[in-house]
Amino acid sequence: MAVLRILTGDDNPILRARAKPVERVTKDVQKLLRDMRETMDHAKGVGLAAPQIGVSFRICIATIDGKPTPLINPKILSKSKESVICEEGCLSLPESWTPVPRAKGIAISYLDAKGKKKERQLSDFNARVVQHELDHLDGKLIVDYAESVLRVARKKDTVTI
Repeated sequence: MAVLRILTGDDNPILRARAKPVERVTKDVQKLLRDMRETMDHAKGVGLAAPQIGVSFRICIATIDGKPTPLINPKILSKSKESVICEEGCLSLPESWTPVPRAKGIAISYLDAKGKKKERQLSDFNARVVQHELDHLDGKLIVDYAESVLRVARKKDTVTI
């Protein structure tokens, strides 16, 4: 296993590209997952997407119920109507914290580390971590939410007399 270099910067082309689906779960994919887990643990993160280490595949690890969980080709099947705005940080944007609106609950499908199809319902922190990592797979970063959060805040701060 190895601790890999985490790419940084909101203008990095790999972090801004849509990642490609994984065709098959191979030994190389399983080794990548082990290296990603070690890298995430070393960085004291709660999630890590393959593009963050320079690999443009739809693979991530997300801490779900306190356990690092590999997600291959993850998809959000549904989102709750209720959303919550919380500050998020990112291993690829060190020292940056941004308020990000996320669905309170989601349903996802994915392949596990053995290539078996899974579906799960997630809420609260678990849902937030997975949504953050899936954004990475689509080339989206937390800084992209800054303007939309400001628009919402402006609307909430409006007073009608």
